[in-house]
Amino acid sequence: MTVERIKLEKEKETLLITFYSKVLETQKKNPILVDEEAVKLMQRIEYDYSLLKVPKKTQITVCIRAKLMDDYVSEFLLKHPQGTVINMGCGLDTRFFRVDNGAVKWFDLDFPEVMELKSKFFPETDRYRHISSSVTDWTWLEQIQIEGKVMVVAEGLLMYVQENEVKILFEKLQHKLPGSQFVFDVFSSMTVNKINRHPSIKKTGANLYWGIDDAKEIERWGDNFAFIEERYFAESKDVSKLSFGYRMGFKVAGLFPVANKAHRIVLYQL
Repeated sequence: MTVERIKLEKEKETLLITFYSKVLETQKKNPILVDEEAVKLMQRIEYDYSLLKVPKKTQITVCIRAKLMDDYVSEFLLKHPQGTVINMGCGLDTRFFRVDNGAVKWFDLDFPEVMELKSKFFPETDRYRHISSSVTDWTWLEQIQIEGKVMVVAEGLLMYVQENEVKILFEKLQHKLPGSQFVFDVFSSMTVNKINRHPSIKKTGANLYWGIDDAKEIERWGDNFAFIEERYFAESKDVSKLSFGYRMGFKVAGLFPVANKAHRIVLYQL
């Protein structure tokens, strides 16, 4: 078995935070998320994960977020079994393997150096394709030919993008994929300022730029941007799997709108 030693820069290295969190969660007796492909992958990557300094709360949040996003994709595929999913800023995420229904057409998209690494572990197939590009290098949209229903997913991504580029992304997606669904996680503006001081983020040298307090604000960016709903971490059924202290923490947080909106999942129709 070939072992890869990896070195990534700034925001690209944050993919290891989410990847490692899912591995740790899968190894629990009653996990929020089961990601066997991530566990296998860890055995093939040489990296000192202790350098990431991932707090337990971050690990929990990452896995609740991933499970909520998995649920959105699974719900989409129940309605549209032969639909297409575009997973932007995918990193080492293995969502395709967690939700694959045997018919979905899938695109994983990330920086060329990230996709070069990922291709060593997860080769392309007829239904699973790679796109090597920055999300904001809009030429990637010209590489895809899609028919039918589409869901675009951006997990742990848009907070690293400037607001003006997020607006352009909405416009480009709507032009290329009208009627598609767009699901992503978002911070409040206050959380963006706080997270920039987070030890795991500081270690990577990455910067967060964009947060939004009112999800309906995006509807004012364009005539056909429709906010559908937002889901809060405290409402996740998987909170019941946590220790008493964390369950109480989520329960109390769920009582306060500012806490709910600090980090949540939002869904739009384009």
